[in-house]
Amino acid sequence: MIEDKIKELGYELPEAPKPLAAYIPAIKIDNLVFTSGQLPTVRGELKFTGKIGADLSEADGQRAAEISALNCLSAVKSVIGSLDQVDQIVKLTVYVNSADYFTNQPKVANGASELIGKIFGDKGKHVRSAVGVNELPMNAPLEIEMIVKVK
Repeated sequence: MIEDKIKELGYELPEAPKPLAAYIPAIKIDNLVFTSGQLPTVRGELKFTGKIGADLSEADGQRAAEISALNCLSAVKSVIGSLDQVDQIVKLTVYVNSADYFTNQPKVANGASELIGKIFGDKGKHVRSAVGVNELPMNAPLEIEMIVKVK
């Protein structure tokens, strides 16, 4: 089971994060699930704040990306019931709150991509965009959206 694999890797799948505004965490359309952007929150509290490359290191950003990816998975689970229903992780979009001249957004995004690969194996191979942005809600260091194909 996927949730057992997450625990074996030393991670915990959180409850689906509560939206910060007027939207829902995820929606299923046919055999696809789209998540809203997920921040690196644990029990409603940001674990990291600030810009990558100024306030935070790439390693901090990678850890924040892992947390956000787990929040995406919990949002997916909230609409499909079990992560064992995941057929393929299709796409991640990673928005990185970047300091001026910081250009290693792909390395930061690898925190999420590598964790997804460890959890899902071949079903975790996905396309991805890693985008540098000037600001994010609550001064979060990154935000991740996920698209998943389900059985």
